[in-house]
Amino acid sequence: MIRNAVFSSVAMLALAACNAPENAKTPDAKAPDAAAPATAADAASAAVLTPLGYGPLKIGMTQAEVDAAVGPPPANAAEAAPSECRYYHPPRVPEGLLVMVEDGVLTRLTAIKGSTVKTEDGVVVGYDGEQLKARYGAAATVTPHKYEGAPSAYVTIWPGKPQLQGAYVTDPTARGLVYEIGQDGKVAFIHAGGPSIQNVEGCS
Repeated sequence: MIRNAVFSSVAMLALAACNAPENAKTPDAKAPDAAAPATAADAASAAVLTPLGYGPLKIGMTQAEVDAAVGPPPANAAEAAPSECRYYHPPRVPEGLLVMVEDGVLTRLTAIKGSTVKTEDGVVVGYDGEQLKARYGAAATVTPHKYEGAPSAYVTIWPGKPQLQGAYVTDPTARGLVYEIGQDGKVAFIHAGGPSIQNVEGCS
């Protein structure tokens, strides 16, 4: 009888264990998921192109800081003297995003064809040029393209600095965006950063 009672108790305990809720076995299994949304949100908010930079890249960084953040320049760019302009795609940034380092300082970022990088306003390469102009209105200066006829144009904004609109800016602390519209009427390039965003031929 005692022996039967013991077997009976063991069987009941085994049955209870089999019927226990799955999450009772691994109470901490869901913990990583709880933190995931915040991490994803932080990454998404950082991964937009602004006049100040993109993700870990901040306009005004030294070449050494850029290298530490996104990797060193390719050989063809690294061969340029530190006092020269380097315009290249670092290894740890999205495809279609170029950095411009002048005199050892990051001065500009450029989204080119094939890039999926967005601005704070959600503008990407391929965005409709007329919609872009309407969107910014008087906050932007629209100027003819240097090498192509309309609808090609430059749409320039200096957020928070309306006094700079329409002028050639030389203040190294100024930060803005230039949307370059191509012959198809779409945004072909997005330049972000300091006065170098006004360069029409990359480093010049």
